[in-house]
Amino acid sequence: MVQVNFFSTLRQIVGKKTVEIPLLEGGEIRQLVDEIVSCYPALRREILNDQGELYGHIHIFINGRESSFLENALETEISCDDTISIFPAVGGG
Repeated sequence: MVQVNFFSTLRQIVGKKTVEIPLLEGGEIRQLVDEIVSCYPALRREILNDQGELYGHIHIFINGRESSFLENALETEISCDDTISIFPAVGGG
């Protein structure tokens, strides 16, 4: 199990800030995303496009580093001790 923190509109869909998602040790970010939408189907249309790819405006942080900047991006392995946070685009003025 890994703990995932959701923010903004995603938190409203999940119903709380932090949830536990089943994922085997050594699983990858992409596998985590699949498990998240399996556990919370309403998130699918919010975070994935029609091809099942993560929208560009969705940001997944692993231990404070955005996944798109990690060497292996969505294929990066994560562990149960990692801090995982998911943010939608945030706008304002």
